Amino acid sequence: MLKFSKLAAAAAFVAVAAAAMAGEVEVLHYWTSGGEAKSVDELKTMMAGRGYTWKDFAVTGGGGENAMGMLKKRVLAGNPPAAALIKGPTIQEWANLNVLTNLDTMAQFGKWDESLPKVIAEQMKYQGHYVAVPVNVHRVNWLWANSAVLKKAGVTALPKTYEEFFAAADKLRAAGFIPLAHGGQDWQDFTVFESVALGVGGTAFYNKALVRLDEAALAGSEMRKTLEVFRRLKPYTDDKSAGRDWNQATALVTAGKAGFQLMGDWAKGEFLAANQEPGKDFTCTPAPGTAHAYSFNVDSFAMFQLKNGDARKAQGYLAFLLMGQNFQERFNLRKGSIPARLNMNLDKFDECARLSGQDFAAMSKTGALVPSVAHGMAVPPAVQSALRAAVSDFWNNDKTTVNETLARLALAAGAPVK
Repeated sequence: MLKFSKLAAAAAFVAVAAAAMAGEVEVLHYWTSGGEAKSVDELKTMMAGRGYTWKDFAVTGGGGENAMGMLKKRVLAGNPPAAALIKGPTIQEWANLNVLTNLDTMAQFGKWDESLPKVIAEQMKYQGHYVAVPVNVHRVNWLWANSAVLKKAGVTALPKTYEEFFAAADKLRAAGFIPLAHGGQDWQDFTVFESVALGVGGTAFYNKALVRLDEAALAGSEMRKTLEVFRRLKPYTDDKSAGRDWNQATALVTAGKAGFQLMGDWAKGEFLAANQEPGKDFTCTPAPGTAHAYSFNVDSFAMFQLKNGDARKAQGYLAFLLMGQNFQERFNLRKGSIPARLNMNLDKFDECARLSGQDFAAMSKTGALVPSVAHGMAVPPAVQSALRAAVSDFWNNDKTTVNETLARLALAAGAPVK
């Protein structure tokens, strides 16, 4: 009876919320690039269609770090937004502060446990209770390429190994193109680094070194090789990359100035926004050496405790909307990602998304799904920040040695350095 009454209450709430013509929902996010902004517009439109006022709390730059700084100020001031784009272990940290709201009633009504892969559902919960809603799954270990640029440079096949990549990059440089588009920010440096680690050492090494932070793996031969390959990539970038945002780096590829970019599939949104077609104008392939691995980044919205009743109604409807099949399809068609929900039809999606969906489903069974460290899915923020700083210094300072970086990685992870 208790379960039935909760579900009935949730159903009644959704019906009332859908008919309501009042209530403001303030959402903090950092989706400000062209493709991302169009994705947010889908959500704004659907909320407005039910009479709710959308208050945009967009914070640019920093790969989300700037947004988290603003969020902390708002929460400490006792004035949190209704929802904030938060993911991975950071969700648990906010929940531990007792500032997030319990979404179990809505989750039971929507059958979220049945609709989500367990690995994602668990990240949305704190002590077994839902406090956040996932909207998508991004594959991070992608290599993007401008088809026309590769053809002009005489590159006839997408590289499957890093040696093949370097051979292709040499041809691109000889033809006058930037071989590898890159933005000089620490999170972008680490995005490339973790794809190299996954390609060089495989999923077992990746999990041991970068997720479990094992001392031997952090200082071992596979990490040494990872750093060596990573450093070889730097000369193939251009000298104007420092401080460049990721979407500006993608723009070099879409404009035909660069051949490749190592970036998550949010980059595809930029190609689509430029009216380019996958398989024709651009191509997507797993980063070298990672065809049988999948590093994931899940965007999710944590819901904060609110005092205003109308704001809570708007927040509840937002949670209901975010998990709906209609929104997840429309949103991800624009965002470049795939739905977080299971068993959704991907016929409307492009070939890159369908490949992502197939690989995600298959690799969830083989254990080849790994959380992205660069994008906050694997380790606490303090550890992530220290790891990113060590890798970024190695990338930007040619005088920093491999041995020094191995020691810094171990220190950043909290392991004793011998």
